[in-house]
Amino acid sequence: MSENTVFRNCPATGIGSMPGGDAREAAKTVAGSFGDGEGMPYLAELPARGPGADMIGRTVGLLAELYGHVEPSGWRISDRPGRDTRRARSWLGEDLDALEEFTQGYQGPLKVQAVGPWTLAAGLERRGGEAFLGDPGACRDLADSLAEGLRGHLAEVRRRVPGARLALQLDEPSLTAVLRGRVRTASGYRTYRAVDRQIVEATLRQVLGAAGDTATLVHTCAPEVPFALLRRAGADGISFDLSLLTEREEEAIGEAAEAGTRMFFGVVPGTDPASGRLSDPGGSVMGVRTLWRRLGLNPGTLTESVTITPSCGLAGASPGYARAALAHCGQAARSLADNPE
Repeated sequence: MSENTVFRNCPATGIGSMPGGDAREAAKTVAGSFGDGEGMPYLAELPARGPGADMIGRTVGLLAELYGHVEPSGWRISDRPGRDTRRARSWLGEDLDALEEFTQGYQGPLKVQAVGPWTLAAGLERRGGEAFLGDPGACRDLADSLAEGLRGHLAEVRRRVPGARLALQLDEPSLTAVLRGRVRTASGYRTYRAVDRQIVEATLRQVLGAAGDTATLVHTCAPEVPFALLRRAGADGISFDLSLLTEREEEAIGEAAEAGTRMFFGVVPGTDPASGRLSDPGGSVMGVRTLWRRLGLNPGTLTESVTITPSCGLAGASPGYARAALAHCGQAARSLADNPE
């Protein structure tokens, strides 16, 4: 399945995380915000539940034949599936149950998220306490395990929501730090060596390729998004925070959009605004329109090239604001479609 088929009817979506710990409430909110052609619903993540529901722990629960447990310093690899791994898998099962309940009969795009191989390598410790990132062989093993785990995860989601056209999002907030040698070691006194760009690209291509004909995108809410690298790795879409964009990256966005890569523009704040309210929907996408003009791209291609999202996950938002933010993404996407100029 081509990415154009999956992303064609997804003017808006969320990043993944939601506030609170009620899986049914989160699934109901997401399905209600993006069902019926309004956008792309997704499998909600609820990190407020604690270890195992956090970004790294949730993905550790997906790994094939690798397990983890929680240390004071974070997640560390284990010899066998202990309490922490079982808890991560249990919460994922709870979230899948809720998704299945609120997507009965649904036919349309549906997104699932997992941490990508490089952010996982930077955030998961080997037995000695140092990150996987410091051992190239361990990184390869981790990528293999992640790819196999994702194949199983996608198959399970297809079984539960058979009418859905799936998209896989890899969350890579640490990717730029990995490329630039900015990830600190356990002592904090030094950083891991920068990983060669070709190795980073090849590993991402391997893990994205595990999705088969499922559409793929990579999300990062960090500055200096490596757009060209992500395109070469095979990502069908790239999700980022528009407010962090610099002029240096604009040309790469234009090239990606012209090549058919879907741009997921994060324009709605991920936490409650200090003013207590959001701007009007048209104002939220003004920067997208301005960028499109500056790049010399046809405004008529906006709806076929752009999806509107929050700037990052909504875990730190109030429940009321999270609902408002998702609704606002849909409204802003409609404004963009109605007034592309």
